[in-house]
Amino acid sequence: MIRAKLWFRCAAMHDPVTPMIVQPAIIGWEAKQRRVDLHIERAFNGEELVRRMKGWVTVDPSEVIEVINRFGRLKVLDDRELVIEFEKNEDLKSLQTILHETFNGEVDVEPISKK
Repeated sequence: MIRAKLWFRCAAMHDPVTPMIVQPAIIGWEAKQRRVDLHIERAFNGEELVRRMKGWVTVDPSEVIEVINRFGRLKVLDDRELVIEFEKNEDLKSLQTILHETFNGEVDVEPISKK
């Protein structure tokens, strides 16, 4: 399994940025006729996290997701860090090329070295 970090260009500062989960989402309910004391805490999956970047980065995250899904899959590791997982190194290299051609350097992937 090959993993890579996904980098976007920040719309405000133009620095490379990657989304990460700081705190899981907490979802609760409001009932019309009674009190519901139930909360669910869960982190976003990879695609949900990337979609939340809309407006904060210089590209449309949905378009990036479409391209990535042709070569690998988005995943959140340890409920915090966003990565792309690939089956083969050729998929990573192909994705790097397509992202550069499609988004003109506004999106990049960087292989994560195994420790």
